[in-house]
Amino acid sequence: MKIRVENPNSSKKTMMLCGFILEDSDKILGLGNVDFKFIPLVKQSINDMGGVFGKISVIPATGRATQRILLAGIGKKEKFTNDTIRYVSGKIAQKARELKLKEFSIIVPPSSLIEPVLSVSQIVEGCKMSLYKFEKYKSKKENNIPDLTILVSKSEKISKAIKIAEIVSDGAIYAKNIANLPPNECIPATLANFARIISKKNNMKCTIISKNELKKKGFGGITAVGQGSKNEPKLIILEYSHNSRNKKPVVLVGKAVTFDTGGISLKPGEKMDEMKFDKCGGCTVIGIMKAVSELKLPIDLVGIIPSVENMPGGESYRPGDIIKLYSGKTAEILNTDAEGRLILADALSYGEKQYSPRAIIDFATLTGACIIALGTNMAGMVSNNNELTQKIKESSKRTTEEIWELPLNDDYMDMVKSDVADMKNVGIGRAAGTITAAAFLRNALENTPWAHIDIAGVAWTQIATKDKPYNPKGATGFGVRLILDYLQNT
Repeated sequence: MKIRVENPNSSKKTMMLCGFILEDSDKILGLGNVDFKFIPLVKQSINDMGGVFGKISVIPATGRATQRILLAGIGKKEKFTNDTIRYVSGKIAQKARELKLKEFSIIVPPSSLIEPVLSVSQIVEGCKMSLYKFEKYKSKKENNIPDLTILVSKSEKISKAIKIAEIVSDGAIYAKNIANLPPNECIPATLANFARIISKKNNMKCTIISKNELKKKGFGGITAVGQGSKNEPKLIILEYSHNSRNKKPVVLVGKAVTFDTGGISLKPGEKMDEMKFDKCGGCTVIGIMKAVSELKLPIDLVGIIPSVENMPGGESYRPGDIIKLYSGKTAEILNTDAEGRLILADALSYGEKQYSPRAIIDFATLTGACIIALGTNMAGMVSNNNELTQKIKESSKRTTEEIWELPLNDDYMDMVKSDVADMKNVGIGRAAGTITAAAFLRNALENTPWAHIDIAGVAWTQIATKDKPYNPKGATGFGVRLILDYLQNT
């Protein structure tokens, strides 16, 4: 998608002129008191659609500066959110593709409703992400991606906002592309190769630690989970440095189980195909690292991705095993399907010891319990630091990648204590499953500010997922926009 800016009073023709309409309003936002008497259908259509949120009406306008006028309802002013323009812009872009247009134009709403720079960012994100389709394995592909013209007064701030929004959107799309890959096409070594590719393109350091070295260096969690598969485990490390000498780095950790059968504690067959999405946490980190390097943010950032395939086999780890983690602590295995916390614990300990970071944030499709608690439209967050939590919450409000903080106190920590080892890899029954998983992770760290984000319900579209045009079926890239906002405002 090519994106350009034109002043609202530009005389350049467009295949479709698109404008937003508030509910119960008779005006296209951004056009003021334009008289539509020359196209009576416009006035009538505005009245008919009433500006209802998400409703779209397309009117022919042959012979004018535009071939069509698209009216897009954005609902009541009092219900306007940080996601309204992004959402409706996505609907507009999909309509443009449906009409097989080569380009379309969107009028930016007035600053009295939303600040123009923010509006432009949301228009770009909504359009780019809504036109994404995963078609790698389809013999017939839909290649029509129309170009976008944004009608707004030109300025350096607007140009910068567009560039940032394009990079952020591309980061999320990159994460989606990898996450959507089937397990026979994406094993740990494949994921490592994606990391190498972006490191070379974007001048980052990439280190891959493989099976024998993992075992030698004491990564007991990653080694145990990965030993049942012929596809060897990998620990992927990406380092981005912008000479931020006065600040310690931020470390991001992402769970990347390229396929999760549950191991010896085999999952039910129903929906097991969705376990290709158990690598989404790692994909999110790769997407963030790619975008940060392209944005050239003045920070130091490390991405750590423990990647395994969890399979049953003659060499698989078993319920009853006791393993030694990278932290030196021991873990009793009660369920081999609680594997994510084992590989994350190794990666978290390594990140803290190796980099002494100012903050660690991890992403993981960790627990089905998070879906039970919060559904499929909100991620769970557990943290040991109020300041870090607050900053992530603020970014969540701006990006509308929603999170909900869950508690973590000594009572929950006690629930993962083992009679025969330092910890056990499941809590007590089904109680507080998301929090006890986080409690296990908390044991891997000393006192570094840390936030764990459980994306099990939001990493891909599921039955109860809210329909959003910029989250088409499949992986959502959740967390990329959230953390890029956090990093730009930290």
